[in-house]
Amino acid sequence: MDKKLQTINLNKVPNHIAVIMDGNGRWAKKQGMNRVFGHRNAMTAIRDSVDGASEIGAKFITMYAFSTENWNRPKFEVDALMHLLVTTLNKELPEFQRKNVKVNAIGNISSLPSKAQKTLQKVIDQTKDNTKITLSFALSYGSREEIVNAIKNISKKVVNTQLDIENIDEKIINNHLYTFNLPDVDLMIRTSGEQRISNFLLWQMAYAELYFTEMLWPDFRKENFFDAIIEYQNRERRFGKTSEQITPNE
Repeated sequence: MDKKLQTINLNKVPNHIAVIMDGNGRWAKKQGMNRVFGHRNAMTAIRDSVDGASEIGAKFITMYAFSTENWNRPKFEVDALMHLLVTTLNKELPEFQRKNVKVNAIGNISSLPSKAQKTLQKVIDQTKDNTKITLSFALSYGSREEIVNAIKNISKKVVNTQLDIENIDEKIINNHLYTFNLPDVDLMIRTSGEQRISNFLLWQMAYAELYFTEMLWPDFRKENFFDAIIEYQNRERRFGKTSEQITPNE
C-alpha cells in the first residue's frame, strides 16, 4: 500500500473531486515540442488521479478536458485534441470496464465533432452499469454558458406554466445544470501554478476546497493526488458555521 495512502483518513474523503488539468503546453515547450505533445502525455496523470480517487473511496471525479473558450485555439490543436479524445476513449474503455469506472460527460456535447460524440456515447453506454467511481469529462464546457442555459430552460417552463416562479429554488436550478446527476464539488485541484477557477463548475464549487500545485499536469502522479487529499483533510470545512459548531466541546 502507498505510504501516503496509509496516512489518509478514509472516513473523511471528498465525495466529488474536480480537476483542472493545466500545464500541458508548458510541459511540451520544456521538451522542445509543440503543445499537442503535451496533451498526448496527459493520460498517465488522468489514470493516476482516477485510480487514486477510487482507492480512497471517492465516488465522483470530474476532469476539465476542453472548455468553451478552447475552441478559439489554433485549428490544428483543436483537431488534434478531438482526435486524441476519440483514440483515448477507445483505448481506455477496457480499463474503465476492468476498474469498474462509469464514464459521464458534461458540457455542450452537441458541439463536438460527430465521431467524438459517437465514441463518447459508446463509452458512456458501455460503462453505465459500473459502480466504483463516476469519471466525468467536461467537454466544450463553460460554467457561465451552463447557468445561462439553465435560466433559459427554467424561464420557458415558467412562461408555459409548467413551473411556478415561487417554486424555483436551488434544487430546481441544480436539476437544469449539466451536472444534475452529480453532487456538489468538495475539492478542486488545479495544476501548473495558476490560481483561478477559469469558468469551471462555478455553481457546483460554492463550498469546495481549492488546491493549487506548481506541478505541470503531465508530471502529476498518484502521490501528488494524495498530497491534495491530505491537504484537504487538514482543513476545516465550516459551510458558514463557526468552528465551535463544527467541533463542539464535549
